Amino acid sequence: FFFTLWRKQTTMEVGKLVAIIGDEDTVTGFLLAGVGHRTANQTNFLIVKPDTHVSIVEDSFKAMTERDDIGIILINQHVANDIRHVLKDYNQTIPTVLEIPSKEHPYDPDQDYIMQRVSLFLGGGA
Repeated sequence: FFFTLWRKQTTMEVGKLVAIIGDEDTVTGFLLAGVGHRTANQTNFLIVKPDTHVSIVEDSFKAMTERDDIGIILINQHVANDIRHVLKDYNQTIPTVLEIPSKEHPYDPDQDYIMQRVSLFLGGGA
């Protein structure tokens, strides 16, 4: 019985985390929903304030894409626009990057690189 229990515990796959890069309201909402994860060395979220340097956002995004425990990265579209050059070079499937609106900035599908790729595949864009 104990061997069977141990075997089940060691063979179960653990789910991946959702990471968030965004303004304070967006990140706080997701943290209150239970998405936050913090260890001694890292977190799965970044709060971007008006005085946050673009290099910090870029470094956090790159670090999140290199982690094995993250499956999805949610990023506010207005923050994604600041690191668009990094997003255009990103071509991995997992973690998947999804752009989301914020309270202050509405979603624009024309700026979303995933929507641009979908449009291209469907023959609607260049």
